[in-house]
Amino acid sequence: MHAPARFIAVLVFALVSGRVATAEDAPAPARKGALLFSDDFSAPAVGKAWRAQWPALAVVDGALNISQEKPQHSAVGMTAVGAKDVVIEFKFKLGASTGINAVCNDSGFKEGHGGHICRVSLSPRQIFLADDKERLSHEIEEMKKDPARKAEVAKLVAGRGKSIPMKLDPQRWYQMSIEIVGDVMSVSVDGKAVGFLKSSGIAHPMKSDFYFAVSGKDALFDDVKIWEAK
Repeated sequence: MHAPARFIAVLVFALVSGRVATAEDAPAPARKGALLFSDDFSAPAVGKAWRAQWPALAVVDGALNISQEKPQHSAVGMTAVGAKDVVIEFKFKLGASTGINAVCNDSGFKEGHGGHICRVSLSPRQIFLADDKERLSHEIEEMKKDPARKAEVAKLVAGRGKSIPMKLDPQRWYQMSIEIVGDVMSVSVDGKAVGFLKSSGIAHPMKSDFYFAVSGKDALFDDVKIWEAK
């Protein structure tokens, strides 16, 4: 990482965490290894590598359109990964959606909600990074049902998520990069580092799948690429 970009990352961390950050706080950039997945949606239909859940998914004007059609759940487009550490890049436009989640799962992990491991949530006003393995465990989900344990839950999930204030124009395309290496997940938008989260659940040994979950209509994606990170 060049010095200006590293400075931006450190400054953002300081603003979000409320403490003075040092150069050592900013994660080193990941090195891309083997290409695990790529789709530029140049074909007229959604490729077989994508699994639709609570659809609909469609290729529209050379981009992937994901729209929520059922109120019970966000629309999901999922593809296989099969690696521990990854670099994920894609272009996105929020469109008429209220939010996009870019999620890594482990289908073999049964101790947490939906096998979720970690996510980056995108909305018009913020980016949210989360360690889902630790904050959405079955034990914690059960504790949330008891209002008397609210403080206990808050203590257990402290540090498992981070909100980064950022205005995202719903009608503009953005380039997103997500790097997951060890217990650190860092994000960049349009080539600029905007923040990172360090939390133990991120280091889960397998990310079997990656998916987009869309709330609302007409979120667009393009040039999705996933590499194994070195």
